[in-house]
Amino acid sequence: MPLEQDIHQEKFQSEFQKAAVNILFTGSWLYNINAAFLKEFDVTPEQFNVLRILRGSHPNPMMLADITCRMIDKNSNATRLVEKLRVKGLVKREICKNNRRQVDISITEKGMSLLTKIDKSSDAWQSALKNLTKAEAHELNRLLDKLRG
Repeated sequence: MPLEQDIHQEKFQSEFQKAAVNILFTGSWLYNINAAFLKEFDVTPEQFNVLRILRGSHPNPMMLADITCRMIDKNSNATRLVEKLRVKGLVKREICKNNRRQVDISITEKGMSLLTKIDKSSDAWQSALKNLTKAEAHELNRLLDKLRG
């Protein structure tokens, strides 16, 4: 459906304004699909992002600042996210043996297991992109990278 119909707006100041609104609207649309999918696994998209980051560094732990740098949403409260994941048993926090001021965060086996389950079901939420061909997805990625570049 065209953006104009989705947000009930007939005109934009320019194609650039329309593109910006379209990116924001589509990002929110995709976020909501992802959030609904992850709800089945009792994690939020932000918690899922932290788990994926920690899986990427596994078996090496990470410091909170390093996790924050890699997060999709830089405004998320990483401390709160990590604590919620710790309470669920999906991550662990330990004082670094070499530097007592440093807290090392790592994914647990339970966290790894959860990510494996999510990965096996990920086609479900990625089907939101089914209207694109692989070539179109590649071109979209190229254009988005160019926009941020």
